[in-house]
Amino acid sequence: MFMKGRVLGVLCAVVSCGASFAQVSQQYSSCISKANTQTAMQLCANQEALRVDSELNDVYRKLLTAAASQSAAVEKIRAAERAWIAYRDAYIEAMYPAKDKQASYGSIFPMEADLLRAKLTHQQIGALQDLLKQYSGSTQ
Repeated sequence: MFMKGRVLGVLCAVVSCGASFAQVSQQYSSCISKANTQTAMQLCANQEALRVDSELNDVYRKLLTAAASQSAAVEKIRAAERAWIAYRDAYIEAMYPAKDKQASYGSIFPMEADLLRAKLTHQQIGALQDLLKQYSGSTQ
């Protein structure tokens, strides 16, 4: 009985943790509502990280296109994006500093890391969209 209650508690924590780490998308919500194992929940988190990363790449390409006539701006945008990637990776490492992450943080670690990555990426999408507005002259 204790183990069953503990597993249920962990699952509840995972679902609420997922909601706090990521800007919960409809795709993630739909996936996680059907997930009934740690592996299935990890798959949902990984798919969310990949989906948000793809969205980031789309916005980044649009930004580079909009700024293409200003070569100095394009290089600064690229430098900022490289710096953001280094920041993102360092931030995730700071959140989970242990060398053996699986042993230190347990089986939930890959899911938490993917959801944190998705959250940080979603924030960067907003930043790139602000730049895109500046370079495209629109209010999208």
